[in-house]
Amino acid sequence: MGSSGKAPIGRPRGFDEDEALERAMVVFWRQGYEGASLTDLTDAMGIARTSMYAAFGNKEELFHKVLRRYAEGPAAYVGQALEEPTAREVVATFLTGSVRATTQPGFPHGCLAVQGALAAGDLGRPARDTLIAWRDEVCARLRDRFQQAVDGGELPTGTDPAVLARYVMTVAHGIAVQAAGGAERAELEQVADLALRNWPPA
Repeated sequence: MGSSGKAPIGRPRGFDEDEALERAMVVFWRQGYEGASLTDLTDAMGIARTSMYAAFGNKEELFHKVLRRYAEGPAAYVGQALEEPTAREVVATFLTGSVRATTQPGFPHGCLAVQGALAAGDLGRPARDTLIAWRDEVCARLRDRFQQAVDGGELPTGTDPAVLARYVMTVAHGIAVQAAGGAERAELEQVADLALRNWPPA
């Protein structure tokens, strides 16, 4: 049978890309975009810089991949909320999902999409702009969902869907900041419950 001794073409990389991406997500989540150095990232991922560049691109490209993973993983509650049959259930799922994601055992407390690049210098501006666009997209999807609820008579005529969406986002972001500051899950669940008791806000 003979062998040239060469590695087969298309052989798998010497590391688990999903696991490496998960570890990079935790570093960005804990330290923010600018606070996460390439050494921090590659050490956590267990790979050399050359392997990181080959698999994920530069730091900014890696951050984009991490954000997609975050949206599909810890922040998957956003999509789930938007599928709920009533506006109230949308908000309930959205806020309770926010509480769970920002106080999840084994992960940093807070929200990667909120805290990842709030304060950024020149090098961090692309990441900050990416996160602003991500949050704006979520807000727009909520607004569209609330517009459907107004059109369908579920929410009162005269309700401003854009303001309502911004209100829900503001509560969720406040939950994330409180979680990062050490608030317990039970305390934040009370905040979500209070917002729901006042739904829809006057």
